Amino acid sequence: MKILVTGGAGFIGANLVRALSEGPG
Repeated sequence: MKILVTGGAGFIGANLVRALSEGPG
């Protein structure tokens, strides 16, 4: 359960960072 939560958070975080770096810039 813990691994699933942290894995999901990491996946969402990576997508967010990518969206921020690719979107505006």
